[in-house]
Amino acid sequence: MERTLRKACGLGLGLTLVVAFSIQVCAQKTSPSPSAAPLVLTGAIPLPNVKGRIDHFAFDPTHNRLFVSALGNNTEEIIGIGAQTVVHTVSGLPTPQGVAYSPETNKLFVGSDEGKLYVYDGATFDLITSIDFGDDVDNLRYDPADKRLYVGYGGEKTGAIGMVDAATNKRLDDEFKLGAHPESFQLAASDPNVYVNLPDLKQIAVVNRGTHSVTRWPISFESNFPMALDETDHRLFVATRSPALLAVFDTSSGRLVTTLPTVQDSDDLYYDSARKRVYVCGGEGYISVFQQDDADHYKLLAKVQTAIGARTAGYFGKGRKGFDRFYLAVPARADHGAEVWIYTVQD
Repeated sequence: MERTLRKACGLGLGLTLVVAFSIQVCAQKTSPSPSAAPLVLTGAIPLPNVKGRIDHFAFDPTHNRLFVSALGNNTEEIIGIGAQTVVHTVSGLPTPQGVAYSPETNKLFVGSDEGKLYVYDGATFDLITSIDFGDDVDNLRYDPADKRLYVGYGGEKTGAIGMVDAATNKRLDDEFKLGAHPESFQLAASDPNVYVNLPDLKQIAVVNRGTHSVTRWPISFESNFPMALDETDHRLFVATRSPALLAVFDTSSGRLVTTLPTVQDSDDLYYDSARKRVYVCGGEGYISVFQQDDADHYKLLAKVQTAIGARTAGYFGKGRKGFDRFYLAVPARADHGAEVWIYTVQD
């Protein structure tokens, strides 16, 4: 598909655009008016020839690019945000999952379900090297302070978070053994902690990067996959799939603060510190938006209808022009190609 969807209000667009946005208009009836909706669909970027499941996102603030792992398509899609189009595709990349970008080194890192981390030049997208971690390289996190990439990998007994020097592309000997596959994990900026979801053990692990000590918080819910961190209020947000809940934890003690029903089949979760909001997207076909009244109290603000299977997203705060954008991966459907939907985040 060759077209790019633009803003759907008063711009004289044709019937095709009206149909594409009709679901969203119905969804925004959860608010009194479009201006009151926390997320408003304002565009879509076609992903030509992308089939199958779409996994995680990363952002390049220097060149205003979005990276999307098209897991089922064995490609990494590079999107120019200004042009709202795919500017490059890295092909032949087996089942890409986690992705991270290092502005300091201009390198792109992509993890594969088959166990390798691929390192690409951020200008040409030529492959620089690959590093074999053995099994299931999944979520990636980049720490610009020491130019270090943290790599979640492994299975039941080999699960760990390894590290790579982004400047030299060398795997470091240092790593954190976890005893289960790490799903989403978050690096604290104000202390040495790493918070890790371990769904196979029904645990959240808290790793001290300095001492390597591991504290484990048992949880009663299953399939704790996505995670986000609010360091200011000492809160950790975790979405679970069985049951479908947003669980809020006190990072000072591991205490469960509260739970709220959320979208099913969640795979990405973001915390908007400017607005004190939590966004959870899931394959059930909507985004749950929660408002944080204070550290202990939360409420459902809106259920923004999306599409079945749209469960991964990217939210990176304000862009160059001061607008907040929320990007949602929408896999190919029987009557429509794959896209990245663009939502404008509103106060």
